[in-house]
Amino acid sequence: MGYTALYRKFRPMTFSEIVGQEAITQTLKNQIMAGRVGHAYLFNGGRGTGKTSAAKILARAVNCLNPKDGEPCNECEICKGAINGSLTDIVEMDAASNNSVEDIRSIREEVNFLPTKAKYRVYIIDEVHMLSTGAFNALLKTLEEPPEHVKFILATTEPQKLPATILSRCQRFDFKRISNENIIKRLEIVSKESNINITKEALEIIASLSEGAMRDALSILERCIQDGENNIDENKIKDLVGIPKRTYINKIASGIISCDVDSVIETMGQVLDEGKDLNNLLWEIIKYIKDILVYKSNGKLDLYNEEELQNIKELAEKITKPRAIKLIYDLSELENDMKSSTQKVIVFEAGMIKLCSQEEVANNNTSVPITSGETNRANFDLEQRINKLERYVASNEEQFSTKRGQRVEKPSEKVLKASVKIPLGKTQEYWPQVVDDLKKNGKVMLYTNLINTTAREINDQTIGIEFQKPLTPFGKTVLEKQESIKEISSLVSMACGKDMSIKYIEPQKEEIINNEDEISNFANGNGIPFSIT
Repeated sequence: MGYTALYRKFRPMTFSEIVGQEAITQTLKNQIMAGRVGHAYLFNGGRGTGKTSAAKILARAVNCLNPKDGEPCNECEICKGAINGSLTDIVEMDAASNNSVEDIRSIREEVNFLPTKAKYRVYIIDEVHMLSTGAFNALLKTLEEPPEHVKFILATTEPQKLPATILSRCQRFDFKRISNENIIKRLEIVSKESNINITKEALEIIASLSEGAMRDALSILERCIQDGENNIDENKIKDLVGIPKRTYINKIASGIISCDVDSVIETMGQVLDEGKDLNNLLWEIIKYIKDILVYKSNGKLDLYNEEELQNIKELAEKITKPRAIKLIYDLSELENDMKSSTQKVIVFEAGMIKLCSQEEVANNNTSVPITSGETNRANFDLEQRINKLERYVASNEEQFSTKRGQRVEKPSEKVLKASVKIPLGKTQEYWPQVVDDLKKNGKVMLYTNLINTTAREINDQTIGIEFQKPLTPFGKTVLEKQESIKEISSLVSMACGKDMSIKYIEPQKEEIINNEDEISNFANGNGIPFSIT
């Protein structure tokens, strides 16, 4: 008998063996036990999450001669025929290579015939989103009202490509990504049955690399034993998949934070000389910066030994949270640039040099001035004091407003003779994406009220949201809720790479600053000459 790949050898044979999809498998078992199996199913989810395995098990379960608790027995004539492929009543079709109208028409002709041995004729159509438009149209009527002896199970990784008419005719089940914990548990079982000695650290690396796909995890494990050696540690996995050692990652991260371009380029050269993949290198750097940010936030990290934790602690003390967040975004953008370039090394080096520039650091790290010389330091301090004054003004302006050119004075308040509008800076290009993200996150009311708005910079810590029309009382109620402000501020902060607050700005509304003496005292106390004329 020929060699069988691990992911095929250990393919789940019952619903209980499918990892990480308990809600779906329990529902299917309940339907089988109750005799309420639908005529068409759609299994959607990422690669390696169990869609095809679940389809095969369901096809056997509905036809099994001795089912137990909704599971196929895998021992009867029908189950054995389905497993070895001799049962013609269960048809598996790959829509990627059989996507024409003729292929679907052949199915339409076959469904009129009764099954030869089994109770139902079951059609499993994998990668169904690859069917042509004509094939989808040919499938519609049969899918909606198939004969009683026919069941359809469709599987896809991209349900958005399916016509709504197909989606509405199927019971849809969404297979989620498998957690690292579940992947590790399954790998431990496979390793034990295959006499593979693997360390805990190696299992964690495989689970992380698989990105929620059990098939990918088993494929990586299989690569590790192709040399005939069944002892696997983390170094062996890193060598096989091209992951650089953490010492290299630490040196590169340290060089970026310290703006040491030479160190970064030299270390990158050493990594490439060892034959490591550049994309894996960048992925590891992003993950390492993320871990530094996590450690800076809560002081805890898994998967690192004491020496590595000490290195992360030292780097965490040298970098601010805003700059760490900005680095993650910039590195992710660099990853996208590399995907579309034929000169990946040049793009990578240019990106590293940019991240190490003093100007880049100064623009994104407001808590520590990265400059040299007394003049630059004085300019930075002055800019900080001006920003402080702007924030003070912005925090007090809500007490005063004018409406249609008429100044309104609240009881027991002294109104200034002059009014000062809040200065608005450049338009924020990311704002349409923020509004769209609110819709994707299910925040429909926020999305509806923020359509056609514009985001403008007020100061380095505040973004103004301009409305074309005055807000309705209901819209104001929705937007001024604390959870609404928190949601919008969070998305804006992520887009800016630092903590930001927001302010709503309605049309025909003029902001007034109160108490000339108070503002003047505040400004002069911070070393800023101030006067109102």
